[in-house]
Amino acid sequence: MSLDFQQVYDKIKQIGAGARERQESLNKQRGRARDLLSFYANRTDELQAKVERARQHDPNLRCALPLTGRLDASYPQPVSPFQATLTHRVATLIAADGSQINPDRHAAVLYSLINVGAIVMELGSGKPPEIFAFSDLKYGNELYTETGILNEDMIALGRDLAERKKLLDLAEECPAPVLALTDGPVELWGAKNGSEDAYRASLEKHLSILSQLQAKGVTVAGYVDKPGADLVVRLLEIAALPDDQLKDVRQKHSLRGVTDRWLYSFLPGGHRSAIFGLQSSSRAHYTGDLALHFFYLNVGDEKHPSLVRVELPKWVADDAEKLDLLHATLLEQCRILGARPYPYILHRAHEIAVVRFEEKKQVEAMLEMELRCTGGEVEEKSAKQSAKDLPGRTKR
Repeated sequence: MSLDFQQVYDKIKQIGAGARERQESLNKQRGRARDLLSFYANRTDELQAKVERARQHDPNLRCALPLTGRLDASYPQPVSPFQATLTHRVATLIAADGSQINPDRHAAVLYSLINVGAIVMELGSGKPPEIFAFSDLKYGNELYTETGILNEDMIALGRDLAERKKLLDLAEECPAPVLALTDGPVELWGAKNGSEDAYRASLEKHLSILSQLQAKGVTVAGYVDKPGADLVVRLLEIAALPDDQLKDVRQKHSLRGVTDRWLYSFLPGGHRSAIFGLQSSSRAHYTGDLALHFFYLNVGDEKHPSLVRVELPKWVADDAEKLDLLHATLLEQCRILGARPYPYILHRAHEIAVVRFEEKKQVEAMLEMELRCTGGEVEEKSAKQSAKDLPGRTKR
């Protein structure tokens, strides 16, 4: 037995002893957050000016940026175009998701793999969905940059770009109107821990893809399930902070522990919040019609609310028809999976993209066999990995 259960148990008892006090403190914070939401609900200009002053002290400040409408607004599901007809095509919905295998120096062969799964559904047409897969295996010099071997973040960045490129490729062949979804934000995250030049190059490609999707009139959105962000809560913290303390804004978190997901749990089933801009360090890159926006959406019901964050570019946020179609489509997709609402098309894209353990082993066996047959080098596994693979050892 490698786990000291006595130490773990003692800690758990300590956690339990303080549970009531922590919950009472959190409830107070939540009450204050709701009061601030109500107080500042219609003070958009004041909030925008406050965020701008705070940004002068912390250029990397990340929070919601109020636009038009009340902060506590609630917008019901639009009239669903899917109820109008069962035979006429309403829209084309495409989604992409990806998975990756990172280089492992303990393995016999060093390689990486990105696998992107995509699906196209012509909603209302009665046609079956079409599925696609794109697999990119890298070996040898392909694994290296000027800073060394590709790390996990850099491969994840490549995966995200591959997902978006696949959406663009498919959108070019799909009849309008087209909705393109990814699991996760529209904003590109990734290899800031790797090569800064590589990240900037990837960001430029990402922005180019977004611009091309805009030119084609595509409704682009990122779906964030069970979001842990405090973007609006952070806005309220800044709003309540005296100006003479803005210089310390990074250290000031008076509502810590309160999430936007809880804050907007008052939304009835099917309703969305107001649309917010996103104040962040990446705002300088996502400009004009590419500026990042988001709203919260309750894809559950009154008894079982399920709050998600939907991220979208400005050109979608400013188009009422695109926004309504996105709102209605997400709700229709989430209802397909029943009690655990999640867009069916994103679920299917994930199923296509995921590389299972058996498939990974098969790829490695094929690669090793090819190298042996063609005079390439296949190393032994590391002693550490060999020990892990001994019978009876199931944990790493």
